[in-house]
Amino acid sequence: MISDPDVIAILYLVTIACFVVSLKFLASPRHARKGNWIGGVGMLIAIATTLLLEGLENWLLITAGLAIGSVVGVIGARNVRMTAMPQMVAIFNGVGGGAAALIALSEWHNTVDPLREETVSIVLSALIGSISFAGSVVAFAKLQELISGRPIVFAGQNIVNIAVVGGAAALGIAAVAGLEEQWVVYGLIGLALLFGVMFVLPIGGADMPVVISLLNAFTGLAASATGFVLDSTVLIVSGMLVGAAGTLLTLLMAKAMNRSVTNVLFGAFGQVQTGTGTVRADDGRTVRATSADDVAVQLSFARKVIVAPGYGMAVAQAQHDVRQLADVLEERGVDVKYAIHPVAGRMPGHMNVLLAEANVPYTQLHEMDEINPDFPQTDVVLVIG
Repeated sequence: MISDPDVIAILYLVTIACFVVSLKFLASPRHARKGNWIGGVGMLIAIATTLLLEGLENWLLITAGLAIGSVVGVIGARNVRMTAMPQMVAIFNGVGGGAAALIALSEWHNTVDPLREETVSIVLSALIGSISFAGSVVAFAKLQELISGRPIVFAGQNIVNIAVVGGAAALGIAAVAGLEEQWVVYGLIGLALLFGVMFVLPIGGADMPVVISLLNAFTGLAASATGFVLDSTVLIVSGMLVGAAGTLLTLLMAKAMNRSVTNVLFGAFGQVQTGTGTVRADDGRTVRATSADDVAVQLSFARKVIVAPGYGMAVAQAQHDVRQLADVLEERGVDVKYAIHPVAGRMPGHMNVLLAEANVPYTQLHEMDEINPDFPQTDVVLVIG
């Protein structure tokens, strides 16, 4: 057992360092796998340190929880298809938010005469964690086609949302003000769960990458608030890392989709808006039908080709065929590059993972801003939508 506070602090500091380095490595496809391993090692150190803390009890329940979670995680990760990865990310993210809400509920039930600072942390953890859990479950159901992927709206929806959020906020303020009744947090969690459902229902399936990223940020904030509840520095810092990364990713994806931040935050995901990214209908260009033979002829005479993969490639599992086509073109002296849009597929990095699986060199993968200047000099752009 570990009782020395300095040893505990050092071990948790190593954990935090692993998480930071992991994020740095995950920013590059070339080092992403190594970053994943470093993050996993950091989490293992955090779990082992926590289990070795002096005074820990309920070993039977802890062992059962570890066993169940490990089995579900391993089986889920090994058996999930790459096209189903977004919904697995969504449901795992929801589990994190739900755990934060349950911890808040437990602390509210067990803490006698809590300090105001503790109450604020409990309220935030319960509120944000519940929204993340319910929203992630709905996102999973939409991606898994258990419910319609189209935006689900009804008259007066914004009014209902405002009323639900207002009710949850009122209960949270009442709890902070000193109302220590059990039903207060139960009601808060119930309203937050309802808002999480209402928040994601109006969002179409094409916008799910943005939703998952935003909910991931919510889970990070909920985990950080839980760290204040449990007085856990490592949980506070790791939660803020997740929250910050999810927020930045949401902003970047919203920009790539020509969506304003306000549009993202207030749930108008399912609406088609006119923005700077639209193409004029009278720009003089024409659209004509083509065939596989015509495309083959164009490719045979091309000197520079850009492949723009999308969700269609993921559904068809065509990444290996795309790589084989690129190999044939490169043997003929054609310069082949891949244009990766931030929200291609159903989650950030979806196309990178699929192309890496097909052994496409990382040097040929280019982000949107990097490859946009190359399009005017390109002979053929092969879009696999």
